[in-house]
Amino acid sequence: MTDEEARVALTGLVPASDLDDPESCRERWARARWSVLAEPGDGIAGLTIQRLGAFAALRVALRDDAPPEELDLSVRDWRRACARWRPRQDDHAYAIERAKRVGVRLIVPGDAAWPERVDELGIHAPAALWVRGSADALAAPGAAIALVGARAATAYGVQVAGEIAGELAVAGVTIVSGAAVGIDAAAHRACLAVDGSTIAVLAGGVDKAYPSGHAGLLTNVSRRGAVMSEVPCGTAPTKWRFLQRNRLIAALSDATVVIEAGWRSGSLNTAGHAAALGRALGAVPGPITSAASAGCHRILREYDGRCITSADDVREMIGWSDGPRRDAESAADGRTDDATRVLDALSTRTPRDVAEIARRSGVAGEEVSAWLGLMTLDGWVVSDERGWRRQGA
Repeated sequence: MTDEEARVALTGLVPASDLDDPESCRERWARARWSVLAEPGDGIAGLTIQRLGAFAALRVALRDDAPPEELDLSVRDWRRACARWRPRQDDHAYAIERAKRVGVRLIVPGDAAWPERVDELGIHAPAALWVRGSADALAAPGAAIALVGARAATAYGVQVAGEIAGELAVAGVTIVSGAAVGIDAAAHRACLAVDGSTIAVLAGGVDKAYPSGHAGLLTNVSRRGAVMSEVPCGTAPTKWRFLQRNRLIAALSDATVVIEAGWRSGSLNTAGHAAALGRALGAVPGPITSAASAGCHRILREYDGRCITSADDVREMIGWSDGPRRDAESAADGRTDDATRVLDALSTRTPRDVAEIARRSGVAGEEVSAWLGLMTLDGWVVSDERGWRRQGA
């Protein structure tokens, strides 16, 4: 493919300004193709891209039957990898065209929206990400917490997931989950209910809702945050892709909290990835008689997870125990309600003027200005010509 053909292929998937550099275009196009060729977490694909660059890696993968010296791989391993990739070498055109039709954005390393946390996966990091909604949500400042759990959730689990997700979202935390039925959906919905930011990580292409009953939920998530996947549009979710999807949920987050999980729940797979990455890990305890909480108790016992009973426990786990709400309350000399309401009306990403903060908080504009002045001195809010914004974690 020529540089011009690569630029045309990528038009509509990336901002026009990112198409001016021919070398950058080639790398983006190659990474898009790698996301079609290789299954999630393919270590040989990741090593080849890491050592050679995506474009050069693509050329040797589709042409050479012997591995480049830089990879230090056996001929047998290289040929087995090529045998996995080459049957898909013509599938990219369909995936790219489908992505354009539904308004999906392609994100690659080096982009401002690329979530650098996932780079810690090393050669198992994704080659590219396909995103519906606000791609900038992936790299937003502030804390991100993964809330995951059982599909067959109990009323207790759904309630706890909603309470923790809602309180964290109000405090400016991004909620990451997998959009599955049960705990995942409860976490996303609670975050959306308080106008928080949330990221749904899918095991299949972002062009199709899975489960199909969550089409409306995923549309709402895309309006307030992002729906993302490392596999291209048109890809069906499979058991393997769900397991690999879990490593992204863990990598995107500062901490993972399992709300409810059976003894062999897939959520334990997410917990294992979080532990391997050195991320904070917590679990919500449940009744000892409940099979739906057996996995959580296993995390507390075998994974050295933290016991989580509230959003405050999560904030403490990530070192955010002295958060802005608490400090504002102490600064208020006992008059905590107005301070809390003003903070709740602020976003960590979008600046708001005093009038808008007053409207959202129900606090008079004059008092809002006074509280903002105090909070600026304490370092909890910042301002610029566009308005006021809460400091990230």
